[in-house]
Amino acid sequence: MTDDTDDTPFTDFDLDLLEGAAEDSAASDDELAMLPRILRYGLLASRGVNSVHRRLAAEIEESCPGLPFTAAWLGMPNAETGHRLAAELDHRAVAEDKSELRGLADCIRLTSLILPRDRALIEDHRRVARALLAALRKLDHDSPPHLAAEAEAVTYGWAALPVCADDVTRTFQTPAATAAAALGARMATYRMEAATAKISAQATRERVERTKADLAVAPVKGNGRGDTPAPNGQVVVAQLDSAEFSRHRLKDIVAPLSKVINIPLPLVAMPPLSEVRRALLAEFPYAAVVVDFVLADLVGRPTVRVSPLLLSGEPGSGKTRFVERMFHHLGVSLWRTDATAVDGSAFGGTDRRWSSAQVCRPMLAIARAGHANPGILIDEIDKTAVGREYGRLLDCLLAFLELETARQYPDPALQTALDLRHVSYVATANHPDTLPSPLRDRFRHIEFPRPTAEDLEALLPAVIADILRDRGLDRRWMIPFTTTEKEAIARHWHGGSVRRLRRIVEVVMREHDAWAARN
Repeated sequence: MTDDTDDTPFTDFDLDLLEGAAEDSAASDDELAMLPRILRYGLLASRGVNSVHRRLAAEIEESCPGLPFTAAWLGMPNAETGHRLAAELDHRAVAEDKSELRGLADCIRLTSLILPRDRALIEDHRRVARALLAALRKLDHDSPPHLAAEAEAVTYGWAALPVCADDVTRTFQTPAATAAAALGARMATYRMEAATAKISAQATRERVERTKADLAVAPVKGNGRGDTPAPNGQVVVAQLDSAEFSRHRLKDIVAPLSKVINIPLPLVAMPPLSEVRRALLAEFPYAAVVVDFVLADLVGRPTVRVSPLLLSGEPGSGKTRFVERMFHHLGVSLWRTDATAVDGSAFGGTDRRWSSAQVCRPMLAIARAGHANPGILIDEIDKTAVGREYGRLLDCLLAFLELETARQYPDPALQTALDLRHVSYVATANHPDTLPSPLRDRFRHIEFPRPTAEDLEALLPAVIADILRDRGLDRRWMIPFTTTEKEAIARHWHGGSVRRLRRIVEVVMREHDAWAARN
């Protein structure tokens, strides 16, 4: 019968984990002596230490001199000889009332078992798992962290092997302890990434706080192209030599930007946050946690700049509308970009050599707003294209989200450095887990809640106001809904999508207006 199994027991990823663990967790015998016996042998076996069987045989000889099964196992340490030796030690533990022999039997099983595919050995495997877990619970909290981490990986990896053996290796004769270490290390990967991301986010927040004074009020340094001084509270976003304007190809690019190049632009001052909070809570009573999370970042800032923010939640929960209303109440212009319809080159700008050359979207947002700190909404960022032909939006955004690179962004159309550090970026997503971790790390992330039926009474005035605003109507001319009409809305909307609520309200408003016209 041919063997179609892979000769290599682990993937490169698993081997890297094991090699890293061996380097980081290399411990002297004195350190290993601090561990309970079964954990000590678990670490030795998982590292592939050649003397592990001789060490264990020496301990057995000391407790049970002349035991014939010991020599047989030492000569050929495998699951079969190990099972016989362990059974004999269990028998003697009862007959001679020596509990330590039972512990040695567990160590024999640990160092002898292969992957638990044989049903006859599953019970042996479970017994070792219980012993490892019991020993781990008794581990001294003062134990060296690298030893404790290695012991934890072996313990929980061993416990998971019966279910996950096929995911670790396809080689049938792999020692179970070695496979357990690889599996245990892999089980911690996402937790380590989450911890790293949390530390990175904290470092980013601290860096923003340290540079807060520089964000809004410091004069802008020139870029070597005829510096234009900026007074406090203003910033020169783009500086170009006058000779640049005369170039034929650049003339069409610069024309729409004539009011923002070489001109100090104002920074919108921070409005009273208590008023902004009150207005947002009136429109989004179900999102108080989100409102406080967003506004807490703005406390103490002289001008409006929202640190990169990611709002995730179910479709129709009101994320996009929340962002629009937030920037409205903050008093800054908002540029909305649909992530499904834009790629990296369109957002980051295209080179002036192309006939379709265009500056980056943040610069266009500044030109339209007339101030240096507009907001940019990247809607449904998790649905953006992943093709690299024209550059990925997800990769392009990294340069805009970091203050250090945003303050000197090299625009490919203008071919000069732009100061975009005051622009606010907010993204929405239904499934944020699909975003690459380097991008997620640069966003402050919060889940946007779904409204419930209890929020209808508070939501209704804001939804009606939105509809009237879109129709260009004055709310003062609208006859209020009757109790019957409100009850009809409540019967058809039980919470969830705000979009669906709006459609229901529009139907009721049509009937309402028709009834008012007839009477």
